[in-house]
Amino acid sequence: MTEQLSSITCSATPSAWRYYLELCKPKVVLLMLLTTLVGMQLAAPNFVPWPILVWGLTGIGLMGGAAAGINHLLDRQIDALMMRTQRRPIAQGNIQPHQAIVFVCLLASVGFAILITQVNALTAWLTLATLVGYAGVYTLFLKRATPQNIVIGGLAGATPPLLGWTAVTGTISAESLLLVLIIFTWTPPHFWALAIYRRQEYAKVNIPMLPVTHGVAYTKLHILLYTLLLCAISVLPFAIGMSGGFYLLGTLLLGGRFLYWVERLRRSTESRIALQTFRFSIVYLMLLFMIMLVDHYW
Repeated sequence: MTEQLSSITCSATPSAWRYYLELCKPKVVLLMLLTTLVGMQLAAPNFVPWPILVWGLTGIGLMGGAAAGINHLLDRQIDALMMRTQRRPIAQGNIQPHQAIVFVCLLASVGFAILITQVNALTAWLTLATLVGYAGVYTLFLKRATPQNIVIGGLAGATPPLLGWTAVTGTISAESLLLVLIIFTWTPPHFWALAIYRRQEYAKVNIPMLPVTHGVAYTKLHILLYTLLLCAISVLPFAIGMSGGFYLLGTLLLGGRFLYWVERLRRSTESRIALQTFRFSIVYLMLLFMIMLVDHYW
Protein backbone atom coordinates (compact mmCIF):
# COMPACT_ATOMS: atom_id res chain seq x y z
CA MET A 1 0.00 0.00 0.00
CA THR A 2 2.85 2.41 0.86
CA GLU A 3 4.51 1.76 -2.50
CA GLN A 4 1.20 2.34 -4.30
CA LEU A 5 0.63 5.62 -2.45
CA SER A 6 4.15 6.66 -3.41
CA SER A 7 3.34 5.81 -7.02
CA ILE A 8 0.37 8.18 -6.93
CA THR A 9 2.37 10.90 -5.18
CA CYS A 10 5.30 10.65 -7.58
CA SER A 11 2.98 11.07 -10.56
CA ALA A 12 1.23 14.08 -9.04
CA THR A 13 2.17 16.48 -11.79
CA PRO A 14 -0.44 19.02 -12.90
CA SER A 15 -1.21 16.72 -15.84
CA ALA A 16 -1.54 13.66 -13.59
CA TRP A 17 -3.96 15.44 -11.25
CA ARG A 18 -6.07 16.27 -14.27
CA TYR A 19 -6.29 12.55 -15.03
CA TYR A 20 -7.32 11.72 -11.48
CA LEU A 21 -9.97 14.43 -11.61
CA GLU A 22 -11.27 12.99 -14.88
CA LEU A 23 -11.39 9.58 -13.22
CA CYS A 24 -14.04 10.99 -10.84
CA LYS A 25 -16.37 12.08 -13.68
CA PRO A 26 -16.66 15.62 -12.24
CA LYS A 27 -19.56 16.72 -14.47
CA VAL A 28 -21.64 13.71 -13.42
CA VAL A 29 -20.74 14.23 -9.76
CA LEU A 30 -21.67 17.92 -9.93
CA LEU A 31 -25.13 17.06 -11.31
CA MET A 32 -25.44 14.47 -8.55
CA LEU A 33 -24.49 17.06 -5.94
CA LEU A 34 -27.06 19.52 -7.32
CA THR A 35 -29.84 17.00 -6.72
CA THR A 36 -28.31 16.20 -3.31
CA LEU A 37 -28.36 19.88 -2.41
CA VAL A 38 -32.01 20.19 -3.42
CA GLY A 39 -32.85 17.15 -1.30
CA MET A 40 -31.11 18.83 1.65
CA GLN A 41 -32.88 22.14 1.21
CA LEU A 42 -36.32 20.60 0.76
CA ALA A 43 -35.84 18.63 3.97
CA ALA A 44 -34.96 21.76 5.97
CA PRO A 45 -37.74 24.07 7.22
CA ASN A 46 -35.49 27.08 6.66
CA PHE A 47 -31.86 26.62 5.65
CA VAL A 48 -29.54 23.66 6.09
CA PRO A 49 -27.02 24.11 8.94
CA TRP A 50 -23.70 24.84 7.30
CA PRO A 51 -21.77 21.91 8.88
CA ILE A 52 -24.31 19.43 7.45
CA LEU A 53 -24.26 21.24 4.11
CA VAL A 54 -20.46 21.26 3.80
CA TRP A 55 -19.69 17.85 5.27
CA GLY A 56 -22.66 16.19 3.60
CA LEU A 57 -21.84 17.42 0.12
CA THR A 58 -18.13 16.69 0.62
CA GLY A 59 -18.65 13.13 1.82
CA ILE A 60 -21.27 12.28 -0.80
CA GLY A 61 -19.16 13.91 -3.53
CA LEU A 62 -16.05 11.93 -2.56
CA MET A 63 -17.93 8.64 -2.58
CA GLY A 64 -19.58 9.57 -5.87
CA GLY A 65 -16.14 10.21 -7.34
CA ALA A 66 -14.96 6.84 -5.99
CA ALA A 67 -17.91 5.09 -7.67
CA ALA A 68 -17.04 6.79 -10.96
CA GLY A 69 -13.42 5.69 -10.59
CA ILE A 70 -14.46 2.07 -10.03
CA ASN A 71 -16.63 2.33 -13.15
CA HIS A 72 -13.57 3.47 -15.13
CA LEU A 73 -11.53 0.64 -13.64
CA LEU A 74 -14.01 -2.15 -14.37
CA ASP A 75 -14.83 -0.85 -17.87
CA ARG A 76 -11.26 -0.12 -18.94
CA GLN A 77 -11.16 -2.85 -21.61
CA ILE A 78 -14.41 -1.89 -23.33
CA ASP A 79 -13.64 1.82 -22.84
CA ALA A 80 -10.53 1.40 -24.98
CA LEU A 81 -12.68 0.11 -27.86
CA MET A 82 -15.40 2.79 -27.80
CA MET A 83 -14.91 6.22 -29.35
CA ARG A 84 -16.87 7.93 -26.56
CA THR A 85 -14.67 6.49 -23.81
CA GLN A 86 -11.34 5.62 -25.38
CA ARG A 87 -9.69 8.78 -24.03
CA ARG A 88 -10.50 7.97 -20.41
CA PRO A 89 -7.36 7.98 -18.25
CA ILE A 90 -7.18 4.25 -17.46
CA ALA A 91 -8.13 3.21 -21.00
CA GLN A 92 -5.31 5.40 -22.34
CA GLY A 93 -2.81 4.20 -19.77
CA ASN A 94 -2.40 7.59 -18.10
CA ILE A 95 -3.39 5.99 -14.80
CA GLN A 96 -2.49 2.40 -14.02
CA PRO A 97 -5.15 0.07 -12.54
CA HIS A 98 -3.29 -0.31 -9.23
CA GLN A 99 -3.06 3.47 -8.89
CA ALA A 100 -6.78 3.81 -9.57
CA ILE A 101 -7.57 1.17 -6.92
CA VAL A 102 -5.63 3.03 -4.24
CA PHE A 103 -7.14 6.37 -5.29
CA VAL A 104 -10.76 5.21 -5.20
CA CYS A 105 -10.21 3.41 -1.90
CA LEU A 106 -8.88 6.66 -0.43
CA LEU A 107 -11.81 8.66 -1.76
CA ALA A 108 -14.39 6.15 -0.54
CA SER A 109 -12.76 5.77 2.88
CA VAL A 110 -12.47 9.49 3.50
CA GLY A 111 -15.99 10.13 2.21
CA PHE A 112 -17.51 7.40 4.37
CA ALA A 113 -15.57 8.57 7.44
CA ILE A 114 -16.81 12.14 6.93
CA LEU A 115 -20.43 11.05 6.58
CA ILE A 116 -20.49 8.69 9.54
CA THR A 117 -18.70 11.07 11.91
CA GLN A 118 -19.94 14.48 10.76
CA VAL A 119 -23.39 13.74 9.28
CA ASN A 120 -25.16 10.52 10.35
CA ALA A 121 -24.87 6.76 10.00
CA LEU A 122 -27.96 6.38 7.79
CA THR A 123 -26.54 8.71 5.14
CA ALA A 124 -23.14 7.04 5.31
CA TRP A 125 -24.50 3.54 4.80
CA LEU A 126 -26.98 4.59 2.10
CA THR A 127 -24.18 6.32 0.20
CA LEU A 128 -22.02 3.21 0.50
CA ALA A 129 -24.91 1.10 -0.77
CA THR A 130 -25.26 3.48 -3.72
CA LEU A 131 -21.56 3.11 -4.49
CA VAL A 132 -21.78 -0.68 -4.41
CA GLY A 133 -24.98 -0.64 -6.46
CA TYR A 134 -23.54 1.55 -9.22
CA ALA A 135 -19.94 0.37 -9.31
CA GLY A 136 -20.53 -3.27 -8.51
CA VAL A 137 -24.04 -4.44 -9.35
CA TYR A 138 -24.62 -2.20 -12.40
CA THR A 139 -21.12 -1.89 -13.91
CA LEU A 140 -19.88 -5.40 -13.16
CA PHE A 141 -23.07 -7.40 -13.73
CA LEU A 142 -26.22 -5.67 -15.03
CA LYS A 143 -24.52 -3.64 -17.77
CA ARG A 144 -23.34 -6.83 -19.44
CA ALA A 145 -26.30 -9.05 -18.56
CA THR A 146 -29.58 -7.46 -19.71
CA PRO A 147 -30.96 -4.74 -22.00
CA GLN A 148 -32.86 -3.51 -18.93
CA ASN A 149 -29.49 -2.70 -17.33
CA ILE A 150 -30.06 1.04 -17.19
CA VAL A 151 -33.59 0.64 -15.78
CA ILE A 152 -32.57 -1.62 -12.89
CA GLY A 153 -29.20 0.03 -12.33
CA GLY A 154 -30.77 3.47 -12.52
CA LEU A 155 -31.91 3.14 -8.91
CA ALA A 156 -28.34 3.69 -7.70
CA GLY A 157 -28.02 6.87 -9.72
CA ALA A 158 -31.37 8.13 -8.44
CA THR A 159 -30.48 8.20 -4.73
CA PRO A 160 -28.60 11.54 -4.34
CA PRO A 161 -31.66 13.63 -3.31
CA LEU A 162 -32.52 10.90 -0.79
CA LEU A 163 -28.99 11.14 0.58
CA GLY A 164 -29.38 14.90 0.91
CA TRP A 165 -32.70 14.44 2.71
CA THR A 166 -31.34 11.90 5.18
CA ALA A 167 -28.27 14.06 5.82
CA VAL A 168 -30.57 16.74 7.23
CA THR A 169 -33.31 14.65 8.87
CA GLY A 170 -31.70 11.29 9.56
CA THR A 171 -34.88 9.65 8.22
CA ILE A 172 -36.39 8.43 4.95
CA SER A 173 -39.72 9.99 3.98
CA ALA A 174 -42.26 9.66 1.19
CA GLU A 175 -41.17 13.06 -0.18
CA SER A 176 -37.55 11.96 -0.44
CA LEU A 177 -38.57 8.76 -2.22
CA LEU A 178 -40.60 10.82 -4.69
CA LEU A 179 -37.43 12.71 -5.61
CA VAL A 180 -35.73 9.36 -6.18
CA LEU A 181 -38.64 8.25 -8.37
CA ILE A 182 -38.29 11.32 -10.59
CA ILE A 183 -34.63 10.61 -11.34
CA PHE A 184 -35.26 6.86 -11.63
CA THR A 185 -37.91 7.50 -14.32
CA TRP A 186 -35.72 10.10 -16.07
CA THR A 187 -32.73 7.78 -16.41
CA PRO A 188 -33.95 5.40 -19.17
CA PRO A 189 -34.96 8.06 -21.73
CA HIS A 190 -31.82 10.01 -20.86
CA PHE A 191 -29.43 7.13 -21.42
CA TRP A 192 -31.29 5.31 -24.20
CA ALA A 193 -31.06 8.45 -26.35
CA LEU A 194 -27.26 8.25 -26.01
CA ALA A 195 -27.37 4.50 -26.60
CA ILE A 196 -29.16 5.08 -29.92
CA TYR A 197 -26.44 7.52 -30.93
CA ARG A 198 -23.69 5.09 -29.89
CA ARG A 199 -25.45 1.81 -30.69
CA GLN A 200 -22.77 0.58 -33.11
CA GLU A 201 -20.09 1.04 -30.47
CA TYR A 202 -22.13 -0.84 -27.86
CA ALA A 203 -22.72 -3.64 -30.37
CA LYS A 204 -18.98 -3.78 -31.05
CA VAL A 205 -18.17 -4.45 -27.39
CA ASN A 206 -21.17 -6.78 -26.82
CA ILE A 207 -22.97 -4.54 -24.33
CA PRO A 208 -26.69 -5.41 -24.63
CA MET A 209 -28.12 -1.91 -24.67
CA LEU A 210 -31.76 -1.75 -25.75
CA PRO A 211 -31.10 -0.33 -29.27
CA VAL A 212 -28.65 -3.17 -29.88
CA THR A 213 -30.88 -6.01 -28.71
CA HIS A 214 -34.35 -4.74 -29.69
CA GLY A 215 -33.69 -2.15 -32.38
CA VAL A 216 -33.92 1.62 -32.61
CA ALA A 217 -37.68 1.88 -33.25
CA TYR A 218 -38.47 -0.21 -30.17
CA THR A 219 -36.10 1.93 -28.07
CA LYS A 220 -37.65 5.17 -29.34
CA LEU A 221 -41.11 3.93 -28.33
CA HIS A 222 -39.88 3.14 -24.83
CA ILE A 223 -38.17 6.52 -24.58
CA LEU A 224 -41.54 8.12 -25.37
CA LEU A 225 -43.39 5.97 -22.82
CA TYR A 226 -40.89 6.67 -20.06
CA THR A 227 -40.93 10.39 -20.84
CA LEU A 228 -44.71 10.47 -20.60
CA LEU A 229 -44.45 8.67 -17.26
CA LEU A 230 -41.78 11.14 -16.15
CA CYS A 231 -44.03 14.09 -17.03
CA ALA A 232 -46.82 12.60 -14.91
CA ILE A 233 -44.57 11.77 -11.95
CA SER A 234 -42.90 15.19 -12.00
CA VAL A 235 -46.29 16.78 -11.24
CA LEU A 236 -46.63 14.78 -8.00
CA PRO A 237 -44.57 17.18 -5.83
CA PHE A 238 -47.23 19.82 -6.56
CA ALA A 239 -50.09 17.34 -6.14
CA ILE A 240 -49.00 16.38 -2.60
CA GLY A 241 -48.25 19.96 -1.55
CA MET A 242 -44.50 19.51 -1.54
CA SER A 243 -44.04 22.24 -4.17
CA GLY A 244 -46.10 25.20 -5.35
CA GLY A 245 -47.39 26.84 -8.50
CA PHE A 246 -44.02 28.05 -9.72
CA TYR A 247 -42.73 24.49 -9.73
CA LEU A 248 -45.89 23.25 -11.50
CA LEU A 249 -45.46 25.79 -14.30
CA GLY A 250 -41.78 24.95 -14.62
CA THR A 251 -42.25 21.19 -14.73
CA LEU A 252 -45.04 21.46 -17.32
CA LEU A 253 -42.89 23.65 -19.58
CA LEU A 254 -39.83 21.42 -19.18
CA GLY A 255 -41.89 18.29 -19.73
CA GLY A 256 -43.39 19.74 -22.88
CA ARG A 257 -39.94 20.57 -24.20
CA PHE A 258 -38.64 17.10 -23.35
CA LEU A 259 -41.58 15.55 -25.22
CA TYR A 260 -40.82 17.80 -28.18
CA TRP A 261 -37.30 16.36 -28.43
CA VAL A 262 -38.51 12.81 -27.86
CA GLU A 263 -41.09 13.14 -30.62
CA ARG A 264 -38.45 14.58 -32.97
CA LEU A 265 -36.27 11.61 -32.11
CA ARG A 266 -39.11 9.16 -32.76
CA ARG A 267 -39.82 10.61 -36.21
CA SER A 268 -36.22 11.25 -37.29
CA THR A 269 -33.57 8.96 -38.74
CA GLU A 270 -30.75 11.41 -38.02
CA SER A 271 -28.38 10.27 -35.28
CA ARG A 272 -27.68 13.85 -34.24
CA ILE A 273 -31.27 14.17 -32.96
CA ALA A 274 -30.56 11.34 -30.51
CA LEU A 275 -27.52 13.22 -29.23
CA GLN A 276 -29.47 16.48 -28.93
CA THR A 277 -32.22 14.66 -27.02
CA PHE A 278 -29.61 13.22 -24.66
CA ARG A 279 -28.12 16.66 -24.07
CA PHE A 280 -31.49 18.24 -23.43
CA SER A 281 -32.32 15.52 -20.90
CA ILE A 282 -29.37 16.73 -18.79
CA VAL A 283 -30.60 20.31 -19.01
CA TYR A 284 -34.09 19.10 -18.10
CA LEU A 285 -32.98 17.47 -14.85
CA MET A 286 -30.78 20.40 -13.84
CA LEU A 287 -33.53 22.95 -14.43
CA LEU A 288 -36.24 20.80 -12.82
CA PHE A 289 -34.35 20.56 -9.55
CA MET A 290 -33.29 24.21 -9.65
CA ILE A 291 -36.94 25.24 -10.15
CA MET A 292 -37.91 22.98 -7.27
CA LEU A 293 -35.34 24.73 -5.07
CA VAL A 294 -36.46 28.23 -6.08
CA ASP A 295 -40.09 27.28 -5.50
CA HIS A 296 -39.21 26.03 -2.00
CA TYR A 297 -37.90 29.47 -0.96
CA TRP A 298 -40.33 31.58 -3.01
